[in-house]
Amino acid sequence: MIEYHDTEWGVPLHDDRGLFEFLILEGAQAGLSWETILRKRENYRRAFDRFDAAKIGRYDERKVRKLLADAGIVRNRLKIASAVTNARAFLAVQSEFGSFDRYVWFFVGGKPKKNSWRKSRQVPCRSSESDALSKDLKKHGFRFVGSTICYAFMQATGMVNDHAVDCFRRNQVRPAR
Repeated sequence: MIEYHDTEWGVPLHDDRGLFEFLILEGAQAGLSWETILRKRENYRRAFDRFDAAKIGRYDERKVRKLLADAGIVRNRLKIASAVTNARAFLAVQSEFGSFDRYVWFFVGGKPKKNSWRKSRQVPCRSSESDALSKDLKKHGFRFVGSTICYAFMQATGMVNDHAVDCFRRNQVRPAR
């Protein structure tokens, strides 16, 4: 968790595949700890074809059964099915908006929202931006994208900088383009 925080969490991400990976992993995390998902991340990358949305969008029931038998990932039928559904929705959003990056970053005005929390208990689990993103993702056919999941996604991908004011990473994290 420390390495993830110190090197990846909150760093603005503009790569569509990376954004898709985080969206799927955040959905898989629902009801579990993020640490559990991080420990299984490489297994997810292997099992889900390195998060190639075009491949995942073509998964059939046979592939879903294979995933349900894979002890390296969270074996939840609804979460696995949502990854397939979300891959198809992701491809449609890419087609409509030119990129998933352009679509999701619109919800924060194209640049990271920098908060000023002093204590971790001050950090919310949702925001008006995550509410709007969740609502719009659902409108586009995505599943497992509630506002809390969307807020965690926004934090992980640097759309929101929630590093505490005394965290060394707070000012190191810069918008990347």
